[in-house]
Amino acid sequence: MKNIALSDPAVEQVRAFNRLYTQHIGVLEPYLGSDLSLTQVRLLYELAQATAATQALTARQLCEQLGMDAGYVSRELRKFEAKGWLHKQAHSHDGRSQALGLTAAGIAAFAPLQQRSQAQAAQWLQQLPLAQRSRLLRAMQEIQASVGAGLQGSGHALQTVLLRDPKPGDMGWVVQQHGEIYADEYGWNWEFEALVAGICAGLVKNFQPQWERGWIAELNGRRVGSVFVVKKNATTAQLRMLILTPEARGLGLGKRLTEEAIAFARARGYKKMRLWTNACLLNARFIYESLGFRLTKSEPYQGFGQELVSETWELRL
Repeated sequence: MKNIALSDPAVEQVRAFNRLYTQHIGVLEPYLGSDLSLTQVRLLYELAQATAATQALTARQLCEQLGMDAGYVSRELRKFEAKGWLHKQAHSHDGRSQALGLTAAGIAAFAPLQQRSQAQAAQWLQQLPLAQRSRLLRAMQEIQASVGAGLQGSGHALQTVLLRDPKPGDMGWVVQQHGEIYADEYGWNWEFEALVAGICAGLVKNFQPQWERGWIAELNGRRVGSVFVVKKNATTAQLRMLILTPEARGLGLGKRLTEEAIAFARARGYKKMRLWTNACLLNARFIYESLGFRLTKSEPYQGFGQELVSETWELRL
């Protein structure tokens, strides 16, 4: 591979892009109006994702994921602990390490930063014409793919995650994933696949873009998840068809998809979000509860070849 000279115009182009982007996202100031730096918020993000996914995350893993100095990470974690944000417990598989996560206070401190970040990104995109927005997002994907390949080659892993609107072929994939995953993991029969197919068909046939939306999650270019917001009535949005493939679990994607759906429902003026699930779906229930949903109804029933417990959850928006 040909070496690039320091005087090469491409080097200055990269530096100019870095200067513009860091100024644009506020790296040179306290992040998003808080008293925290971008690096501190990045650490909180990783801890929040691990907490939501009930994933054991150690300080060493934090350093490896973010490419940060161990001494710096240790100092920042002590600050979080002093604020009452950090939870530590013995690692279940490694007695020499501690599993880290956020306390309720830590989650409460991080939540508004997450919402501000999403609102900031949405505001940037809304200011762009649709064609320019599409070019920008494609360019971002190219940068992620190129930088990710470089990090993979240097021994660091980078997962490229994209949340996008559904396109032709996606709804069939959503139905297939529900059928296969629920059969493999819970023993449900094909009646559940038929139920999901009916929901998908109804959503497409009666789609109201002003009030409804769907997201497909991609990981390194592969579909790995989905979620949809459907209009139930003038004041209530319904969360439907949240699913993740096994390879995408533990990355916080389920929570991220749900947060996108909640943000959309709030922006459209809904007063409440409702969802239907089953008591055996523990990971999904954890996400809903962590985001403020409350269980309002529960009853046993027989369905999909199993004895199940139906649950209705609601969130005031």
